[in-house]
Amino acid sequence: MKLAIFGGTFNPVHIGHLAMADDVCSTLGYDKILFVPAFVPPHKIAKDMESPENRVAMLSAAFKDDERFEVESCEIERGGTSYTIDTVKYIIEKYKGQLEGKPGLLMGQENASEFNKWRQCEEIAKLCDLIVARRIKVDSVNTHGFENKSTGAYTGGFENTLTDEVKSPFNFIQLENQILPLSSTEVRARIAENNGWRYLVSSGVFEYIVKNKLYGYKD
Repeated sequence: MKLAIFGGTFNPVHIGHLAMADDVCSTLGYDKILFVPAFVPPHKIAKDMESPENRVAMLSAAFKDDERFEVESCEIERGGTSYTIDTVKYIIEKYKGQLEGKPGLLMGQENASEFNKWRQCEEIAKLCDLIVARRIKVDSVNTHGFENKSTGAYTGGFENTLTDEVKSPFNFIQLENQILPLSSTEVRARIAENNGWRYLVSSGVFEYIVKNKLYGYKD
């Protein structure tokens, strides 16, 4: 089984995440994508972070009919700061004897540009095939007040000029994915400001957010 790991806060998961995962399966031949929601992300202070329970529930609702995608809640169960190296080692052990080659590790271009700052990045690169998806940040609404704050030496990546090629000493597989200029930050801003967001998330996620009045949703 070719398996890839897709980590993030997923706050909330949106159609851009799903399209990216679909491209990994269809163009690179992966059989399963594990969506791994972070408990506490190490590189940013997440704004308006929903509870782990709500983020896991939204992920489950997002792809309930797609057997290729699965929620892996090891970082939430582990608690504390969610470091990728710990997750990679856990998943390799969990799927011992089932994996075809190394697991893939999917990240956006903005994360790949700062991969050298990750904890034990060289060890991660040995254990995984690093897959980089093309991304670009174009917010169509004012997201001031909804944005995450980078910590330490991290910039968030989008302060750099993004091109089709990531400049890095590490070897990456470049995913030729469709580029959807969408972020969870914009989705949260649109929900709170009552701007159109219905089709930026899957129907299951839309229904969950409305039912539980997340992100400042008002009837």
